[in-house]
Amino acid sequence: MWTLDGEGPLYQQVYRAVRRAILNTDLAPGTRVPSTRAFASDLGVSRNTVILAYDQLLSEGYIATREGSGTFVATDLPEDLTEAIRSDRGDAQSDDIFTPRLSAYARRFRNLTNGRQLSWQSHEPMHRFDFRYGRPNFFDFPHDTWCRVLGRRARRASIHQLDYGPPNGREELRSAISEYLWRSRGVVCTPEQVIIVNGSQQALDLAARTLVDPGQRVVIEEPHYPGARIAFETAGAEIVAGNVDEEGLQVATLPTDDSIRLAYVTPAHQFPTGASMPIQRRVEVLAWAEKCGALIFEDDYDSEFRYTGRPVEALQGLDRAGRVIYAGTFSKLMFPALRLGYMVLPAALVQPMTAAKAATDTGCPSLEQLALADFMKEGHFDRHLRRSRTRNARRREALLSALQEHLGDQVEIGGVNAGLHILAWLRGFATRRLPALRRRAAERGVGIYPVTPYYRQPPKKAGLLLGFASLQEKEIQQGIARLAEIIKQPPPNPKPAESGKPSDLGQAD
Repeated sequence: MWTLDGEGPLYQQVYRAVRRAILNTDLAPGTRVPSTRAFASDLGVSRNTVILAYDQLLSEGYIATREGSGTFVATDLPEDLTEAIRSDRGDAQSDDIFTPRLSAYARRFRNLTNGRQLSWQSHEPMHRFDFRYGRPNFFDFPHDTWCRVLGRRARRASIHQLDYGPPNGREELRSAISEYLWRSRGVVCTPEQVIIVNGSQQALDLAARTLVDPGQRVVIEEPHYPGARIAFETAGAEIVAGNVDEEGLQVATLPTDDSIRLAYVTPAHQFPTGASMPIQRRVEVLAWAEKCGALIFEDDYDSEFRYTGRPVEALQGLDRAGRVIYAGTFSKLMFPALRLGYMVLPAALVQPMTAAKAATDTGCPSLEQLALADFMKEGHFDRHLRRSRTRNARRREALLSALQEHLGDQVEIGGVNAGLHILAWLRGFATRRLPALRRRAAERGVGIYPVTPYYRQPPKKAGLLLGFASLQEKEIQQGIARLAEIIKQPPPNPKPAESGKPSDLGQAD
């Protein structure tokens, strides 16, 4: 609290520090102020300096003395201090206060986010039975093993490793990722084509800023991941919505002229419907991109979690023309706080993307990258992934079983073959009732999240995005049982409408 501004005589600096504390109500009216001797000792100044400052505060009415009791903040401040307090806090609506002019980029971002922070951490408390999507089960993660690997790297870090790292990421991690992607996803790349990023959201931002000029057209799926739309619209792109069916993006409905700059797709597990794009549709997407001269951004956000059928190789593995940008993240495979993801770039984009990233963050943290490279090369990552896949499969089965038991034909399920969420359509349930349903569920300790925010045009059906990874099987059963009781209750009297939007943006990175 006692920060001196370093300007002018020392006693005036002390005076301003105490005055500022009074105006900000850090020192409330009637509060006893420190003695001159104690205050001088705390600040490391002479007692005479504090006495001079107190004399000025006393003469201006900020403090008052009580004989035999000490010095206190005045309880009746002068009337002209009201305006001073407002000005000091920046609350005054005065023509004299400078209002900076925002750039077009900042104005677009402000308008697109409606003043909400683009953050993946929820702004509301976790519910007892929270079906929020995007959060892995932290109890599944081998925390002790990770700490041992990280600690070993920290103890053995060389002086060179304490310096700035390369903007495209440590070679050790890029090598481990390229090897992993080849054997698990069929991605064809060298370590030089891999760039380490702070999660997939940074990958989207880099792609938008380096590839899209204002007014150029970008295709996104409908429904879609809002973080992608915001990244491209903030860059000034004109969004073209590509409808999604049970096989993903409907390529035949897309424009084929050369005005399309980029297409954002989630072929392995469409977000949020869960559709998986078959091989024929993937070939069609690549042919379409070649025809209109577009690039493809493939967001492979949770394809590692597949429960039925043979995994389909990444779209990037089928690309022979260098049109696919492949992005992934460790947020759901490890933990979100790690803040590490990756991009696999066509060779022609490596240099410009690396340069753009270097201008924004000068590289991701080296120690965590090196520890993650060790974690992968020593087999810990693969073992953790296998265990997580098995446990999440059981949670998925528990969710499907609970929905069938408690809601039966009242619910239509989609997106069950992969990922960490399902999409549940409520038959015969009016969309307008979703905000009230969400509110009543929260009162019973159940967190549910309507699918509406993931559509540009609200769907005609009422749908819920139900994540299951962060819950245990018993919790899933209990939560769905409570939700079913609420759904089956007759609708209450109408209340003021709510937005029905989740407090986060859904997919997360």
